[in-house]
Formats: sequence, C-alpha cells, structure tokens
Amino acid sequence: MTALPAAPSPTPAPAAASAHRSLRRLHRPALLVWAVFVLLVTGWLLWLHLSEVPAERTCPHLPFDSEEYAANCDYSAFTDANNVFNFLGEALSYSCVAVAAWAGGALIGRELESGTAKLAWTQSVSPVRWLAGKLTAAALPLVAGGGLLALVFGRAWTSDQDWLVSNWTYDRVFVPRGPLLPALLLFGLAVGALAGIALGRTLPALGAAAAVTLVTRLYLREAWKPLHGPLHGFWAVQLSATAMVLVPAAAATVGAFWLLRRRTR
Repeated sequence: MTALPAAPSPTPAPAAASAHRSLRRLHRPALLVWAVFVLLVTGWLLWLHLSEVPAERTCPHLPFDSEEYAANCDYSAFTDANNVFNFLGEALSYSCVAVAAWAGGALIGRELESGTAKLAWTQSVSPVRWLAGKLTAAALPLVAGGGLLALVFGRAWTSDQDWLVSNWTYDRVFVPRGPLLPALLLFGLAVGALAGIALGRTLPALGAAAAVTLVTRLYLREAWKPLHGPLHGFWAVQLSATAMVLVPAAAATVGAFWLLRRRTR
C-alpha cells in the first residue's frame, strides 16, 4: 500500500522580510525624532513667513504708542524674525553632524558591538545586504525630509529677503536653501556607517563620525567660497557645492562596503 505524502509544513516567513521588520522596529525612534524635527522646523519657517515677517513689516508704519504696535512689535532678540531665521539656518546647515553621530553609534556601531549584526548574518541575510538595507532605510527619510526643509526654507527666504539681513552667500542661507542640505545629510550617513564598521563600538564610532563630519563641514565652508568668483548666481554655486559633497559621500559609502566585505570573509 502506497503511503500518502506528508502534508507540507507551513512555509516560514522569509528571512529578508523578518530582517526588514526588525530594522523598522529597531530604528523607529530615530525616524520619529527626525519626523518631529522636520515638522517642527517646517512649521517654524512657515510661521515666520506667514505671520512674523508680515507683522514686523508693518511696525515702521505704526504709531509707537499705539495698541497695534504694542501687540505686534514688542519682540526681543529671541523672537525677532531675522534672528530666528538665522538660528534655524545654522541648525540645518550643521544637522549632518547629528546624522553622522547617530549613524556611527546607533545604526552601525551598536549592532556590531552587541552582536546583533552577526546574528542577522546567520539568518540568510548577507553582510552586504544588511548594510545596504540599513543605509537605504535611513537615506530615504533623510533625503525626503531634507528636501522638504530645503524647499520651505528657500521659499521663505526668497519671499522675505527684503526684510531678512542674511545674504544668500552666508552658510546659514546657502546650505539649507537647496539640494546641498540633503547631500550633506547623506554625507553624514556615509561617514557614520564607515566609522561604525571601522571601529565596531558605539561611543568611539559616534565620536569619530561626528568629529570627521564637523571638520569636513568646516573645511567645505571654506572650499566652496572660491566658487563665488568664476560661477555666477545661486544655483550655479549651489549645484557645484552639492557635487563637492556627493563625491566624498559616495567614497565613504564604497569604503564602508569594502571594509565590511573584507572583515566578513
């Protein structure tokens, strides 16, 4: 008598899908912090553009002792539209340092130090796919959020530049007004990944990534100043500076993959 074939066992969930769920769960707090930061800065910029700057424009035309002047023009150094705008510009132009610290410490370094990465590599997820998944999952929201911030910042500055003191050549306006902002965020991510793989520990990778990104950022601030001579107009200089950032970002990314493959052979 022929035996009946055994019933097939339930198909386990693919390892890749399980890895993606683990990745989303592990870095959900960072994604939420980034989303809150983007929404907060965007709302702040819109408030300046739609409410504060128009109110301040009317101040010179109001009687000094009028109720309307007291209600709309009694602002301090911490609420002055130009001061707040400059502060937001500085914060955005150096946000890549925070991204590098997070990428080096939490995204890569912590998982290598705790052994979580090696555990993932034993579950049908290769080291290269592991790193590619992490960088992709981080790069997409960084580019999307950075692009939105650059769009809103550029719109606000272009509309209100007659009232704002900052010139477009100043870093606090030049960096967050175009694609240079998301490019710097990607650079911070790449440097953080490379530092995390090279050091394999949370705090050393965090510190090294932040330091390298900050030094590079300060160097670039001087490096793209000469571009204002041969190149004319904001966009010519902005796109050239963006290319100057994307080249080392690509090099750091390639270096991270190369170092990971060499150490996991």
